[in-house]
Amino acid sequence: MIRFLLSATVGLLAYRAWTSSRPASVQHVRDAGPSQMRNPPRRWDMVDEQIDESFPASDPPANY
Repeated sequence: MIRFLLSATVGLLAYRAWTSSRPASVQHVRDAGPSQMRNPPRRWDMVDEQIDESFPASDPPANY
């Protein structure tokens, strides 16, 4: 029982040290659509829109 409590305490302290050492800044992800781009493409179709909306997910659009 004491070993369990000791290992749980060490684990909790290690977790807190790890989470406090991570950078707090999060990069901004822009909204979908060509109006939110710095250099929007001249042509923009439905597939482009669906791909842009799915980012940063790894799944392709359902009607691909």
